[in-house]
Amino acid sequence: MRIIIDGYNYIGRQGGLRGNIEEKRTRLMADLARYRALKGHTITVIFDGGRSENVFDEQISIHGISVCFSRRGEVADDMIVRRMTTEGPGTVVVTSDRVLQDRVQSGGALVVSSGEFERRMKDALFPTDTTAGSMAHQKQPTSKKGQAYRRPKKERRHTLQLKNL
Repeated sequence: MRIIIDGYNYIGRQGGLRGNIEEKRTRLMADLARYRALKGHTITVIFDGGRSENVFDEQISIHGISVCFSRRGEVADDMIVRRMTTEGPGTVVVTSDRVLQDRVQSGGALVVSSGEFERRMKDALFPTDTTAGSMAHQKQPTSKKGQAYRRPKKERRHTLQLKNL
């Protein structure tokens, strides 16, 4: 699975872009490196580099995570869309930006909000055993009548694709 993360969108969701940004980026890279080691996904994080002095795209690798900064005058959203089209359909884009979500969905990518990805990553990194000794988590037989509710096809497909995330 190929995952592209809107870096500053993800960091901003976790508590804002104020304070030591470098420390927040380092913490994100450490979490993603552990997640990558567990899951084996190809992960790319794209940050806005518009305020930097870079004229060309800058790409580095940190713990096996590809980190990119957009060139001066370009927003990370354009770089994410460009990268998503080269990666092809089936790419997962992590962002809570509605405009970017619409752009990448039209290109065939699967969109996951930053909050949902954070929750899934933390569940993978810090699993909890909730089934031990609890009767409440066991499925109870029921005698239902009538047709079962079936979620819409689009929602079922989305859930199936996210299963491996």
